[in-house]
Amino acid sequence: MSERHPHQHGAHPHPHPHGSSPGPRRRLAHLLAPHSHDTADKVDPALESSARGMRALWVSSAVLGATALAQAGVVAVSGSVALLGDTVHNAADALTAVPLGIAFALGRRAANRRFTYGYGRAEDLAGLVIVLTIAASAAFAGWAAVGRLLDPRPVTHLPVVAIAALVGFAGNEWVARYRIRVGREIGSAALVADGLHARTDGFTSLAVLLGAAGSALGWRAADPLVGLAITAAIVLVLRDAAREVFRRVLDAVDPALVDRAERAVREVPGVREVGELRLRWIGHRLRAELAVVVDGEATLRQAHAIAVAAEHALLHAVPRLTAALVHADPAPAPGETDPHLALAHHLPA
Repeated sequence: MSERHPHQHGAHPHPHPHGSSPGPRRRLAHLLAPHSHDTADKVDPALESSARGMRALWVSSAVLGATALAQAGVVAVSGSVALLGDTVHNAADALTAVPLGIAFALGRRAANRRFTYGYGRAEDLAGLVIVLTIAASAAFAGWAAVGRLLDPRPVTHLPVVAIAALVGFAGNEWVARYRIRVGREIGSAALVADGLHARTDGFTSLAVLLGAAGSALGWRAADPLVGLAITAAIVLVLRDAAREVFRRVLDAVDPALVDRAERAVREVPGVREVGELRLRWIGHRLRAELAVVVDGEATLRQAHAIAVAAEHALLHAVPRLTAALVHADPAPAPGETDPHLALAHHLPA
């Protein structure tokens, strides 16, 4: 068996073609696609190791919070439910940094005799808090929009509502530019992606202008209909986030990672077969447990060397893998009793 202290090799970024710009269809797909609130996507090695990167998260979240606060003041005097939906959306995005930051701080604490795997699973709890925050914002925005449809009221201070929509767009665009710039400078793909998501949210803010324009033309349903559209956008984000958190709580991983790990181990000299292989997330890091079949006549030192080589191959092949426990099994000899037979009655039927 072999297990090393957790360490991490270089990042494994996905390749992106250069020299070509995405077409209109790809731009539209990115605009409409819900963005992830998975903590593994929020904190990558470059972001984790950079105080500047974490500061960028907190500063940009504070800007989004201030933007939401300014919009809330306009909501109070205008009664625009479309602007209300955009306000709670921006506020929810700002608030998600709080549980993530707390979980990240906990995750850096060392393992101990009570929490032998460390505190990385605090990020799963943060994910649940984020999902509940998004759900509450969607429910509130939807309730307000439906109530206004059933009881139409005029939206007042339309020029101020339009300005507030532009403030929402400007706040998200500033956050987008800041996160993208810092993310590229420190090499954090997660921060760049978060900046692109903020840019998408800025267009949601611009949708409020449609409600204001409709109200200005005397169409009272325009404002609550835009509010419902923004609610639908929040629900799409909620669906994506809930799916990711649900999978993470149940220790789900991408099957492609399992295939990639198996291929890497099979190529290790001395490995005859790969037995049970398990991967699980602990925070934003992966941990592996697997069994390999080696020559039954190999010495203990030779079997251990093969296990170490298998672990090393895994660390290179699987992104965000920081630890692996490798168990070496001897290849069965003709007529030999299964060495695991004594454990059979302990295993579930």
